[in-house]
Amino acid sequence: MSWTNSRNAELKERAAKVIPGGMYGHESTALLPADFPQFFRRADGTRLWDADDNEYIDYMCAYGPNLLGYRHAAVDAAARAQMELGDTLTGPSEIMVTLAEDLVGMLSHAEWAMFCKNGTDATSMATVVARAHTGKRKILVGRGVYHGAAPWCTPGPAGILSDDRAHIAYYRDQDPQSLADAMKEHAGDVAAVFATPFRHETFRDQAPPDATFAREARRLCDAEGAMLVLDEVRTSFRLSRDHAWAALGVAPDLSSCGKVIGNGQPISALVGGEHLRKAAGSVFVTGSFWFSAVPMAAAIATLKIVRESDYLERITRTGTLLREGLARQAADHGFALRQTGPVQMPQILFEDDPEMRLGYFWTAAAVRRGIYLHPYHNMFINAALSEADVAATLEATDGAFAALKAQDLKHLPLERPAVRERLERAAALSA
Repeated sequence: MSWTNSRNAELKERAAKVIPGGMYGHESTALLPADFPQFFRRADGTRLWDADDNEYIDYMCAYGPNLLGYRHAAVDAAARAQMELGDTLTGPSEIMVTLAEDLVGMLSHAEWAMFCKNGTDATSMATVVARAHTGKRKILVGRGVYHGAAPWCTPGPAGILSDDRAHIAYYRDQDPQSLADAMKEHAGDVAAVFATPFRHETFRDQAPPDATFAREARRLCDAEGAMLVLDEVRTSFRLSRDHAWAALGVAPDLSSCGKVIGNGQPISALVGGEHLRKAAGSVFVTGSFWFSAVPMAAAIATLKIVRESDYLERITRTGTLLREGLARQAADHGFALRQTGPVQMPQILFEDDPEMRLGYFWTAAAVRRGIYLHPYHNMFINAALSEADVAATLEATDGAFAALKAQDLKHLPLERPAVRERLERAAALSA
């Protein structure tokens, strides 16, 4: 079947009449090449079908939640079995206790767990627990780092008051001296420092975990009496079976887990150390659907696979094969790629592509060939991806490189002019 986007175009036209902007949030395709589908029909394993029934090998994994593969048999069976008993009830199912025990048993820094729905829920919960424990106000975050879409952290300024961020202060991410300066400026009033395991902002290269920064962040928090919060909404269980800084010997006080723990079911978690148990029990945080049992059953099944299977080794192996294959292809066609970050979460940008014209053309060409890559957001590898899938991907990307090489590169259009503004903002944040 030939590639078409007529159904998607029709749906986008209809959506524009009844949904503000036609779509909103991080899954909007407003900044993506025009060929990228906005609406999807179904998924299975590592495959995704859009509203026009075009089939893709999907490297976005629903922006992260798909760890084991869409519609994983064991996870879906656990969810269906729980649905037969009940989902959203007047109180939680007993399996909430099992799930909390599982997380505490798997994460070396965790003594308790609380559950919610989204990453924003978990990071926001971390701010109030830290403030309740310390009695202090300031939350230090890396400038330009994404921690969710609540007023205190959303990257979009519309509707946000300066009062919403009156006690949010910023440092340069992964920069020990910048963090030390921010701590000094707000000495005596820092409730928490937020950090990500490594830099993974959009529109820019990822950077590996910095052991010096991690250890200095821990030291500074201990000296100040502030809580160190590791935001692992994007990274939990994709980099490690423990928290991401365990290999560095640095334990956070709190960490937010999200996306993967239910393999696509809506559930996230905040976990923390014993010293924060009383504060966590003192804050009022809740949601009618936070205690739903079906996502918890899916999470128990997912975490069992995390503990007992070789999923992590497999996604590392296939991610490495993809990275090495793309590097060879790019060189063969006369292009230079910047492939950064862990292979389980690839970021692929082009050298000498300041306005991302090459990256936009190449990813759009890949999409038309059945490979869903992203031009500016980090991607994800899931455990359903096989070596045969990687080979099929590389066959399609080779064609995309050839199509790019055939273009008049000096006159490639800037398909989304708003991208220039985003790139300028990213550059300013890294200065």
